[in-house]
Amino acid sequence: MILGGRMRRLREACGISLEDAGEAIRGSHSKISRLELGRTGFRERDLMDLLDLYGVIDEDERAEFKQLAKQANTSGWWHRDTDWLPKWFDTYLGLEQAAQLIRCYEPRVVPELLQTPDYARALMVLAHPNEDEESIERRVALRMRRQEILTRPDPPQLWLIVEEAALRRGIGGSQVWLAQLDHVLRATDRPNITVQVLADHVGGPALTDGAFTMLRFAEPDLPDIVYLQQLTGALYLDKNADLAAYRAVANLLSVHAAPPEYTSQLIEALRECHPSTLDQPSDI
Repeated sequence: MILGGRMRRLREACGISLEDAGEAIRGSHSKISRLELGRTGFRERDLMDLLDLYGVIDEDERAEFKQLAKQANTSGWWHRDTDWLPKWFDTYLGLEQAAQLIRCYEPRVVPELLQTPDYARALMVLAHPNEDEESIERRVALRMRRQEILTRPDPPQLWLIVEEAALRRGIGGSQVWLAQLDHVLRATDRPNITVQVLADHVGGPALTDGAFTMLRFAEPDLPDIVYLQQLTGALYLDKNADLAAYRAVANLLSVHAAPPEYTSQLIEALRECHPSTLDQPSDI
């Protein structure tokens, strides 16, 4: 996306149309559009031909573009899971790894970046009832690996707004659920993690259609991205109107949610209100 954005600005500065740029690389205007949006990688030959067309002759500058293309075409650590990982989610993983700020609203369950292995496993079993144990474990392992961004030397800021109902939902049974709440409590002690709880009476789902994630990047060439995951695909929104709408909703949810300093007290209250019940029927 960084490379595509820079190439788009070069083309526009030269007053060259998508069609003419496409002809230069023996392609179509739609191929240039996909390259500029970061939807597909640049082949070195196409990149050099476009730089020729745009009048970029400085060898150091051309080498910088070439290196950027090489980095863009390098597979992420999750490449070993491409046999089952959908392409639309592969794109999100790359964006998540590069994000400086991850802002998320989740009305259903504990957000993925704060899930424990047991909690994530219980969700995976529910979502993929026909998969074998090995496949489920691969899904859980990938989710846990994603969470490593939160403890790396330069972690992103994570700002979560979670519905109270999502925290009360006893996924996996009492022990798994209580351990999950404890995990969220510990996470709120980290300086790069902010968690706000939205009380049931506020009606957060009435303010937006469902869960969404906003990603912001340190690289100025990258716009903010709104990620909307669906059952069989995902949407990536980067138009100004879309970003403004979701930013306004995120701000509104944040205002209505309890301030972050009350999160630990709210979670403790959920734990204390939990009835002393058995997850499995007694043998008696």
